[in-house]
Amino acid sequence: MTNASDTAQTAKPSRPPVNVSRILQRYGTIAILVVLVIVAASMSNVFLTERNILNVLRQISGSSLMAVGMLFVILTRGIDLSVGSVAALGSVVSAILIPQYGTGLSVAAALLAGAACGAGAGILVAYLKLPPFVTTLAVMTIARGASMIFSGGQPIVMGESGAAMTAFGSGSLAGIPYPVLLMAVVFLIAGTVLMFTRYGRLVKAIGSNSEAVRLSGIPVAGYIMSVYVISGVLAAAAGMISSSRTGVGSANIGVGAELDAIAAVVIGGASLMGGRGGAFNTFIGVIVLGIIANMMNLARVPGYHQQVFMGCIIIGAMLLQYASNWLRK
Repeated sequence: MTNASDTAQTAKPSRPPVNVSRILQRYGTIAILVVLVIVAASMSNVFLTERNILNVLRQISGSSLMAVGMLFVILTRGIDLSVGSVAALGSVVSAILIPQYGTGLSVAAALLAGAACGAGAGILVAYLKLPPFVTTLAVMTIARGASMIFSGGQPIVMGESGAAMTAFGSGSLAGIPYPVLLMAVVFLIAGTVLMFTRYGRLVKAIGSNSEAVRLSGIPVAGYIMSVYVISGVLAAAAGMISSSRTGVGSANIGVGAELDAIAAVVIGGASLMGGRGGAFNTFIGVIVLGIIANMMNLARVPGYHQQVFMGCIIIGAMLLQYASNWLRK
């Protein structure tokens, strides 16, 4: 006969197995960041200084805005290759208009130009069902060409009329640069939208199963178009941040920036198949890229070598995501 104590012991529920996939998704990017900080600090005693940290944050402030826009697009199972060129367009438009119309109207016009590029791509993708890759590649070419035409292929110095713009790029509040504060606000808004609003939930749902969302009566095409508009506006804002730091509008701004934006989103654990990703992890992904670039600069790694390292890092992030998906199965 078995006594009561034996029965109680055998009746104890077993511990659920450790979900490695979930751990990788939630903490993989943070683990990468921690390792990078330790390595960077051991490589250089300059890395953890306040000046260098603020410099890294200032440098990633523009690319971070493009990464946020890219996140919204990727969540719907899309891609936006035009963000770098739209950033150049925003930079050129604002620099051209500032002498005549002042900072406020010039910034609004540049953001409107970015929204127009995003809306054009969004309409073609959402309503005409054109492939996002090819569509945004075409918009990328158009935006870059328009930037070259408007600027005549020459940098546009804003001068005294752009004093407010350059003051934003070089100024700070309580020691924190204004571009960094703007970056924080954008990420906070994006995180709130994705986590706590109906719009954010639907954007993720569309990426997971757009047909099911459509059958429930949701205008899927409108939501898809809206994320491209968001991406265009944030890309134009990123271009103006770059101009504010140098005081010059240029059609050469943002070359290759779309790859950095995609890399930040992927390193942050977002799925290129849509439906999964978050603002916080994307922010960590942007910081990871910024730290890697800073490490290589401190180590005096040549520019071409940096591109090779960055490509390897993107591959590593994709392998981590693949391992997470495989463990889930």
